[in-house]
Amino acid sequence: MKREEKIRIEAEKAAEVMLNSGTILYPTDTIWGIGCDATNAKAVSKVYHIKKRQETKAMIILLPNVDQLSNYLKEVPPIIYDLLERIRKPLTVIYPDAINLPKNVIVKDQTVAIRIVKNDFCQALLDALKRPIISTSPNIAGEATPVFYRKIDQYVINSVDYVVKIDQDIIYDIKPSTIIKIINGGEFEIIRE
Repeated sequence: MKREEKIRIEAEKAAEVMLNSGTILYPTDTIWGIGCDATNAKAVSKVYHIKKRQETKAMIILLPNVDQLSNYLKEVPPIIYDLLERIRKPLTVIYPDAINLPKNVIVKDQTVAIRIVKNDFCQALLDALKRPIISTSPNIAGEATPVFYRKIDQYVINSVDYVVKIDQDIIYDIKPSTIIKIINGGEFEIIRE
């Protein structure tokens, strides 16, 4: 079976789980992640529970393209188009004035962290789900982040509703995303390079 077909099948299976308030363990454009439908507060709470993490700590949401930003932000800062085009590695942006997301996805200051994905599996998953996806590291809060699948704690693997069955044996050249925060309408600050 070709990779494209495997990706499509796994994306559809994972999307079905997420549409039923489930959680998944899946490969992202950075590291493996725990995910769920980012518009489903119950599913998001499950992810916090798996991680044993307070719901006041922010999590990233993934979107398939820049056009989707306007669905989850009151206003898309014009500078973002330039930034997304110029920065080649994965870029997570913390935006002000989040909308249309559950309270447990939006931070108290009304910000939300969003990454536009470029890898094939995440694109297929977002296409199958037709909603944003939570992406958070597959570890218990306070513990080291596993950089590839075989390092993920069995507790996490057993706690999610579905484990995606592709790329489990691949060790990527892991590069965490650059994180920037939009401030003062059009300016930004770099949180992590």
